[in-house]
Amino acid sequence: HAHIYTHTCSFTHTPALILTHTHTHSRKHNKERASWTSIHNGSVKMCMTMLFRSRFLFLLAVAALLAVLSLSLQFLHLIPVATSKEDGMVAKIRKQISVNMYTAPPSLDPIYEAYLYCNMPNNTDHGLEGHAPPDYKLLSVHVMIRHGDRYPLYAIPKTKAPAIDCTLIPGREPSHRLLKDFIKNRNNAAKGQLDSPLNNIALVPSHTVCEMGELTQTGVVQHLLNGEHLNGKYIRKHRLLPDNWTMKQLYVESTGKSRTLESGLALLYSLLPRFDWRKIRVRHQWSTIFCSNSCDCPMRNHYLEEEQRRQYNLRVKNNVLERTYIEMAKIVGVPTRQLRAANPIDSLLCHFCHNVSFPCTEQGCINLDHFRAIKAHQLEDERDRQRKKLYYKYALLATHPILNQTVTRMQRIAQGMKDEIFALYSAHDVTVAPMLSALGITHASFPRFGARLIFEIWQNGKDKKKNFVRILYNGDDVTSQTSFCSGLKAHSKRLCRFENFLNFVRKDVFAVFNSTNYYDACHRRVF
Repeated sequence: HAHIYTHTCSFTHTPALILTHTHTHSRKHNKERASWTSIHNGSVKMCMTMLFRSRFLFLLAVAALLAVLSLSLQFLHLIPVATSKEDGMVAKIRKQISVNMYTAPPSLDPIYEAYLYCNMPNNTDHGLEGHAPPDYKLLSVHVMIRHGDRYPLYAIPKTKAPAIDCTLIPGREPSHRLLKDFIKNRNNAAKGQLDSPLNNIALVPSHTVCEMGELTQTGVVQHLLNGEHLNGKYIRKHRLLPDNWTMKQLYVESTGKSRTLESGLALLYSLLPRFDWRKIRVRHQWSTIFCSNSCDCPMRNHYLEEEQRRQYNLRVKNNVLERTYIEMAKIVGVPTRQLRAANPIDSLLCHFCHNVSFPCTEQGCINLDHFRAIKAHQLEDERDRQRKKLYYKYALLATHPILNQTVTRMQRIAQGMKDEIFALYSAHDVTVAPMLSALGITHASFPRFGARLIFEIWQNGKDKKKNFVRILYNGDDVTSQTSFCSGLKAHSKRLCRFENFLNFVRKDVFAVFNSTNYYDACHRRVF
């Protein structure tokens, strides 16, 4: 740049010199020389000024370029930089963004999670039930299920209910190879033994227009598939029940809802070697948490109230959810409070799972964005529930009666008893969800339609005094996720000592409440 400016200055002063000589012929030679010298000196000064100015600008540009380059290198972490406290915070945040693919649970898309919840029947659902080393013997299996797909329990005000046919038609999808025989077999139900509250309940769904909460054909098929899968694992592979099994070897319990009774019967029909109504006895459970005669627990109710308050506080903070309810209320023409009380997600899930269009009115249609917003809030609510631990304390007290019944039965079987080696509890989402929480299985998804939670007890073939427990949820081995088997190592063959489970139910549960027994934990107020 300096060379260019110098050349330009040398060129620009030449016309001035010629002009000076042209207009001063009468002047003397020394005056001409003085004039030329004066002009030349001025030009030189001008050039020098421009030269220094250009060099200054050039150096300034170079300095700016180096500064930008330095900052870029620091941003890309190619050169070390001193870290302040504030920088340390930024670095920590960046580290959290980097996901560990082996330990961090993926964030579920609300729509994808809804598909998982629907649990549409297919033949690709396989599970790890019945997997153990060859020298181990399967002693007993305890299964808790959530009923299959059902019609909504709530209706969105001023909208048309989804048109679902709840009659069973083997030629209609989804179907199952045993569906036709299952329908016919109900004619022999009089030979079975059902507790009196269950006698007046339909054994198969039968309404052309579904009633509220009624099991659908999809729900029946879900549990025919569950039973068929467990038959392959426990009956054909491990011979848990022989062909001539007896009523004493089977324990079945259901709540007084048609959807749970029918789901349990569908699973048993495809599970048992030869389904025989004369060997079937179904006990009635009046409580959805299966607490039987141990339901008096004030502190359980206290934690449930606290959990409901947490849910409310989280909901009112969600502006997106509130706007969604307002939009939906305008569409159906009711106050927002009335729409919210109708629990619209229950009905929308039925539309979604059965591929039925969302409700429409003259004001517009409820759409997938509304559905997504509500489902997204449900996922956030599950995460917040895990953090706050109120539901966990409720779950420990709510599930202790059924857990104690299960571990007591397992203990007797481990000691040689041959009765009730297969137990089935046909229940609800409000039964399975607290069970998962109490066991410490925090990353499990909310119980889908047809969900299954299974406890297996195994005996070491080389040392019959050593017994082990294995826990599976929807076919996945979750034993190592439980609070009492969290230290399970890979070389342990995925089995957990039965004593761990026993001590958890009989002792560890109460330690959370600074108590030593169930009654004390239920009645001692913890501040």
